[in-house]
Amino acid sequence: MASRLEINFIRLLSRCESIASEKREETEWRLEKFVGALQEMLVALRKSQSKPTPEVLTEYTRKVEFLKGLLEAEKLSSPTEKALANQFLAPGRTPTIANERMPASKTVHMQTKARCTGEMRDELLGTGLAGKGTSETDLRNRRGIPLDERQSAAELEAVLQHHHNLQEKLAEDMLNLARNLKNNTLAAQNIIKQDNQTLGQSMRQADLNFEKLKTESERLEQHTKKSVNWLLWLMLILVSFTFISMILFIRIFPRLR
Repeated sequence: MASRLEINFIRLLSRCESIASEKREETEWRLEKFVGALQEMLVALRKSQSKPTPEVLTEYTRKVEFLKGLLEAEKLSSPTEKALANQFLAPGRTPTIANERMPASKTVHMQTKARCTGEMRDELLGTGLAGKGTSETDLRNRRGIPLDERQSAAELEAVLQHHHNLQEKLAEDMLNLARNLKNNTLAAQNIIKQDNQTLGQSMRQADLNFEKLKTESERLEQHTKKSVNWLLWLMLILVSFTFISMILFIRIFPRLR
């Protein structure tokens, strides 16, 4: 059950993501104040006795840092710097509220990237804010753009696409590495399990052999006792027979005088 502090934090975070997704004026101050309040509430959540799990706290921190980085990127003067700063932002991975199909921070990130790309294109093409009309004169001016500027725009788009491809390739490589690590871990667990089974069988076989050896030792001890008893009786019989024979010999053949 979420605490009151966590519920308020989630509400404020959802509100901040909603404001960030809208087009704001330069004089807009609410988002910056709200993000500051989110940071204070996040610190209080970490110190709270009924704090959420470490995974949830990590996700909250990720979303707050994303909003903070978004504000810092918007303060940059050059559209190119804004686009590069947005490339390094990491949006949240899970929805903030239950009715979100896609995490709001990801939507904000895509909108911001598209807006920065449009601003860079306008800057390179020389249109600016005053050149956004749809009149015939503007269209003619755009058709008359020098070849160097069009090449620069194409090169910039190629660079952005290259960075995007690199990020996708890096994410795919990390996914493959995690998959290989998981497979190796499972293989090692299977090997250890087989070794434990073999060791258990060896120990059971050793115990069985010990029991057999103990039984055979007892049988050998009994057999040895029986042999000693027969030998003792045989010696007694021989000694008695010798004694009787001597007496008879003396009786039959008296001593010569």
